[in-house]
Amino acid sequence: MIPRGSYKLDHLGRLSDHRGLFEHAVGTKRREELGYCTDDNARLLVVTSREPDEGLAQSLNRLALRFVLDAQGANGKFRNRMDRAGRWTDRATTDDCWGRSLWALGTTVAQHPDPSIRQMAVQGFDRGIAQRSRWPRAMAFAALGAVEVLATDVDHGPARALLIDALDVIGPVPTGPWAWTEPRLRYANPVLAEAVIAAGAALDSAADLERGLTMLAWLLDLETPQGHLSVTGTQGRGPGDHGPQFDQQPIEVAAMADACWRAYTLTGNEMWIRGVTLASAWFAGANDIGQRMYDTMSGGGFDGLQPDSVNLNQGAESTLALISTMQRASAFVPAE
Repeated sequence: MIPRGSYKLDHLGRLSDHRGLFEHAVGTKRREELGYCTDDNARLLVVTSREPDEGLAQSLNRLALRFVLDAQGANGKFRNRMDRAGRWTDRATTDDCWGRSLWALGTTVAQHPDPSIRQMAVQGFDRGIAQRSRWPRAMAFAALGAVEVLATDVDHGPARALLIDALDVIGPVPTGPWAWTEPRLRYANPVLAEAVIAAGAALDSAADLERGLTMLAWLLDLETPQGHLSVTGTQGRGPGDHGPQFDQQPIEVAAMADACWRAYTLTGNEMWIRGVTLASAWFAGANDIGQRMYDTMSGGGFDGLQPDSVNLNQGAESTLALISTMQRASAFVPAE
């Protein structure tokens, strides 16, 4: 496992300029020609809002907040793509970028120590919460933001209403061996379970809390057949598919760490610590090919685990996934 406190934000600083965080890299070098995306800047806002508000974390946090708020339209929807010159190249939607932005703004509202930053975040959150998405993952990410806001304002009716709608969009778990709300696993799968767990707890719904825990336990068992984490690959996974699958993406591992951390904090059941430590260990090399998934020099996360090699590019999503996982593991991984 990666020792506590060993992660650093420096590579995220190198991937950023005055506008925001660039999406892609070749090795450690940012690919400016491919521009920026709101998805990654929202993730940056999440991880920096969890950090002490000082130094590089402070400057990256303000950068990410400006980017996310600039991406938002007056109707609360979000654009996702900006070119290297700072021009938005797509229309505002309620796709994943909307959900991740609400997650990030809600996290900022609940966890940031600066009242002025929290106020900016809540204004953006309140605009966005009026919208809804037909996509389960977008609603799941938005639900995580709503849970954060409800933790600071239990009377926030729009946040409570979104949780109810998110549970409906995610749907029930069918009976039988495939204990998942979708016929096929896709991407960021644990976020669906985490959203159901978090919403169930926030709404005092024991049935929904148990539904989410059942989903997460099933997924964790499915993705640890040999005792280490072996997450769903980029092509997805159905009932008849078997692992290991490739390419494996760090976003899957980070989502598992988040979901298991949530389950542990709400239940106190130490079985969930295992999911967090397995996620940390995946980056350290306890994976299907036994390769480390981060650069000890740069602090960047590698972009994908392949059948016999590692994609050594260190893009924003992978680096943020590494850091997010280490943040969650910090309570359970011994210091050096």
